[in-house]
Amino acid sequence: MWTADEIARLCYEHYEIRLPKQGKPEPNREWTLLAAVVKIQPISEQSCDCSDKLMQVTKEVVSMGTGTKCIGQSKMRKSGDILNDSHAEVIARRSFQRYLLHQLHLAAALKQDSIFVPGTQKGLWKLRPDLLFVFFSSHTPCGDASIIPMLEFEDQPCCPVSRDWANNSTVEASGNIEATEDKRKCEDPDSPMTKKMRLEPRIPAKEVANGAAHHQSFGSQESGPIPPDVSNTNLPSKSQAPVGGMAPGGAKVVDVYRTGAKCVPGEAGDSGKPGAEYHQVGLFRVKPGRGDRTCSMSCSDKLARWNVLGCQGALLMHFLEEPIYLSAVVIGKCPYSQEAMQRALTGRCQNILALPKGFGIQEVKLQQSTLLFEQSRCAVQAKRADGPGRLVPCGAAISWSAVPEQPLDVTANGFPQGTTKKGIRSLQARSRISKVELFRSFQKLLSSISEDKWPDSLRVRKLETYQEFKEAASAYQEAWNALQKQAFASWIRNPPDYHQFK
Repeated sequence: MWTADEIARLCYEHYEIRLPKQGKPEPNREWTLLAAVVKIQPISEQSCDCSDKLMQVTKEVVSMGTGTKCIGQSKMRKSGDILNDSHAEVIARRSFQRYLLHQLHLAAALKQDSIFVPGTQKGLWKLRPDLLFVFFSSHTPCGDASIIPMLEFEDQPCCPVSRDWANNSTVEASGNIEATEDKRKCEDPDSPMTKKMRLEPRIPAKEVANGAAHHQSFGSQESGPIPPDVSNTNLPSKSQAPVGGMAPGGAKVVDVYRTGAKCVPGEAGDSGKPGAEYHQVGLFRVKPGRGDRTCSMSCSDKLARWNVLGCQGALLMHFLEEPIYLSAVVIGKCPYSQEAMQRALTGRCQNILALPKGFGIQEVKLQQSTLLFEQSRCAVQAKRADGPGRLVPCGAAISWSAVPEQPLDVTANGFPQGTTKKGIRSLQARSRISKVELFRSFQKLLSSISEDKWPDSLRVRKLETYQEFKEAASAYQEAWNALQKQAFASWIRNPPDYHQFK
């Protein structure tokens, strides 16, 4: 049907061909992260007894995002016209919502061919049964999924590990790696710890150190060492356990790849101890900023949430009979642990009860590609060797959606690139995937449909603000409340006054 490498290759080609030079990293000086949503559709006129592996399908990128940054709390705006979170995974998902809005407009207003077909209830639609969506990210999501064990034999720091590594809180951190309690020193390419994180004897220590150093300020680890494939396991690791223990073959877990995402304030935190016990796993985390704390939850946490509530958000649920779920998540070549991915994306939600009709915990397929993203930190570092200057993350984010009008959007600091302080309040200073612009697209969809064909949830009372429309999606809010009470209690929600725009 499809392979992880096919998905990765398709996304990398789309990035090269369809995305503009504007917003991409400056060669040999900057790196970025890439994420996308790929639509998978069987080719018609195939025999019904064709197995999944043999079934021929078309694969189409329908949304794409790049980016590494998010804004601090002090820069958030109540007008909904700024992108709070510009990590690639979030940009890709918001671009996907733009694509879904366009597809709903085709189906509901123009009566044209679309990914949606009529549902069983008035005014509601559902995804065509033969379609599925695969999420791709060039790197493991920041937060819990990026806390990956590092073994004492350094040629394979992320080879398959036993379930015990995340459950054993009594194993002492090894003294073999010159770790330090100060995380910034761990991120210093010239520190003793990163100098020792050698993947292959052929790679100079300095090169690997630079590639493996984590960038604390952006909550995504672009690490140098590349692990072998790891086996699939279905059991989640115990929540809130430190990393430690033994891997298959008797190798000791001596350290972990570290995430820049910080534990939610007021909740249990990381120990900060040297070595393998530095992080607690299973915790919810916020993305860090430069000095100014952010309110953006980690990408691991957001993907876990989408796996229960869907990728469409509250607004689009007004028109949908059931959420739009991802069938698979594919990660590019990078430090990777199948166990960490399962723990972060599905393990923390497995026991959620009393979800409304249509909502459920998805058994999303998790796979890794062997293909490296050429604009990743590791790849760029390998190319530049010991070149002059410091390697830095690209400051811009690119959004692309499979829509006919203005599919591209390039932003920096949450606004369209080139926006001046004087021009911030203008309509031109809004990203097409900002809250207020997606809300405006939703309102245009409403106005294109006669009111007597609206779903019941939009006809109960007059709705005006963004917050009112979100709250009126009762099934979605019921599912979100159940998820919060049972598993996501520490999730940071923006105050209602940030959603009062019209």
